[in-house]
Amino acid sequence: MFRDTRAFSGFAVDDLSTARRFYGETLGLEVTDENGLLTLRLGGGTAVLVYPKPDHTPAVFTLLNFPVDDIEKAVDELIARGVEFERYQGFTQDGKGIARDSGGPPIAWFRDPAGNILAVLEAPGP
Repeated sequence: MFRDTRAFSGFAVDDLSTARRFYGETLGLEVTDENGLLTLRLGGGTAVLVYPKPDHTPAVFTLLNFPVDDIEKAVDELIARGVEFERYQGFTQDGKGIARDSGGPPIAWFRDPAGNILAVLEAPGP
């Protein structure tokens, strides 16, 4: 029934202006604003809807994962832009917050200004 639909994901934030700056300037994504909603344009043509919710409660799980070729470089660039990385019990993370022995690729988690959890992970190219 939905096999050929162009499904998309979305999530809430408490302040669209702050989200626009963070996703557009800090993360460098293409962000469009239409009808009081934001659309994040990700690589590969993927679109993610960001909508305002005044009583927003941050998700307790990772909403977006950003695969990169070089996690060290990506984390360094994000730190230079003011991003702080999360520390989680049960993961061995280095001084930058990168977990390398998690059973998957090297990964580091951070939050957007609304408190939603995002991650950058090292994934080999095609």
